[in-house]
Amino acid sequence: MDRTESVFQTLRFTYGIVPVVAGLDKFTNLLADWPEYLAPSIAGLIPFDPQVWMYIVGVIEIVAGLAVLTRWTRLFAYVVAAWLVAIAVNLLLAGFYDVAVRDLVMAVGAWCLARLAEAREGLPATAAAGARA
Repeated sequence: MDRTESVFQTLRFTYGIVPVVAGLDKFTNLLADWPEYLAPSIAGLIPFDPQVWMYIVGVIEIVAGLAVLTRWTRLFAYVVAAWLVAIAVNLLLAGFYDVAVRDLVMAVGAWCLARLAEAREGLPATAAAGARA
């Protein structure tokens, strides 16, 4: 395996497995008390209990993580990157600045995975940009 492929596979497994684990934990709250991280301004917008919201978030994270591990790595790496940015915005609104920065860095890593997937698929930079639009 060449160096580029090993980087791709490492990122693919990381952005596949971590969202699945985080998503599953939304149902158990073993790693964190997830509803605590929901910004009050966001909690006021949703029509149900914050824990129910976390169940929905968990399902989305599980699906996105599993999809990164399929042949749709490129597409779902972009989904994971966007999801992490949305989570970071929520965390900023909630005052968890340190965790928000971490999630923004993770979003950059997911974006890099998507770009590596494009290169691996042989998509030229201009064609890849057009394929995303």
